[in-house]
Amino acid sequence: MKKNLTNDILYVGVDDYKTKLFEGQFDIPNGISYNSYVIIDEKVAVMDTVDKEFKYEWLNNCVDALGNRKPDYLIVSHMEPDHSANIMAFVETYPETTVVLNDKALKMLTQFFGEAPKNVLLVKDLDELSLGKHTLKFVFAPMVHWPEVMFTYDKYEKVLFSADAFGKFGALDYDDPEGWDCEARRYYFGIVGKYGVQVLSTFKKLEGIEVEKIFPLHGPMLLDNIKYYLDKYTVWASYEPEDKAVFIAYSSVYGNTEKACFILKDELEKLGVEVHIADMREEDFHEAIEDAFRYDRLVLASITYNGGIFPHMSSFIEALAERGYKNRTIALIENGSWAPMANKVMEGKLEGFKNITILPEKVKINGGVNEDTIAQIKAMANALK
Repeated sequence: MKKNLTNDILYVGVDDYKTKLFEGQFDIPNGISYNSYVIIDEKVAVMDTVDKEFKYEWLNNCVDALGNRKPDYLIVSHMEPDHSANIMAFVETYPETTVVLNDKALKMLTQFFGEAPKNVLLVKDLDELSLGKHTLKFVFAPMVHWPEVMFTYDKYEKVLFSADAFGKFGALDYDDPEGWDCEARRYYFGIVGKYGVQVLSTFKKLEGIEVEKIFPLHGPMLLDNIKYYLDKYTVWASYEPEDKAVFIAYSSVYGNTEKACFILKDELEKLGVEVHIADMREEDFHEAIEDAFRYDRLVLASITYNGGIFPHMSSFIEALAERGYKNRTIALIENGSWAPMANKVMEGKLEGFKNITILPEKVKINGGVNEDTIAQIKAMANALK
């Protein structure tokens, strides 16, 4: 679809409801967008392409937006194929176009497609390109979340084209009742979350630059209250809790561990604590990761399984480790009918985590929940409050 975003900037991206798992792992029941933009000035720049499945729809959008103009530049922000797949198709359609990218992106382009465009302009960090009244400033953002990523800042419109940063799951024509935060948070911690240090480093390069709008490669254009989004990203990239609450993640087979977790939930709520709870057998894995990062306290509850912990719980803790989970308080609950080992195993997996407080008040269940178990749960609730 073509849409005017400002007097000079048009949207030419597409919505994708075909893909069920984004990057082969993230459930996207409400679709996703691949965003592309056109800046019309004395010279014309197209900002990124889209996934290969939408080649003709996107090219038609570009033709509609360009009218009788020919594009002078194709700006490549990110070489991930959902954004770069149609670079060569665009160049074939508009052979005089100059492809603007950095040296790392050019190398990737030949790796993915086996060839490079005839006309290439290699840019360096903080280089500028004039289109007329619009001047584009290129801000390299390595490892947010690939090494070749670069933002583009339009000095005239004060628009930041932010590549995958500030992206969100959900097609543009889906009216998300939860607003921006939820699916943007799941997107961030799923895809970018490992690279918080790099996000903050890139933000430092943006200091002193007035940003009035953010146009990402996925999700809605952010048109106002920009400080809100920048502040959210700063909190996320700093690995600081966003909200005060307890998130209980549990794995249970026959219901006893689950019962203990719901007793803990009730005890915490009696103490005025906000609680969120997830059955790791059924919860969307990346929703659970999102909640673990969102809240300041985490309870891990697992059965003992083959001398270790339940596979869902093991994968969950490993995913938190991969993303640099820190600055939280964690409590542990185990169940083991004859040889309980889950707390020991979970504590071992948490040893490399930074600035994590593991509460000494642990819960040990030997089969079913009894009065002794409930006493342990109450002690844990008081320690978590």
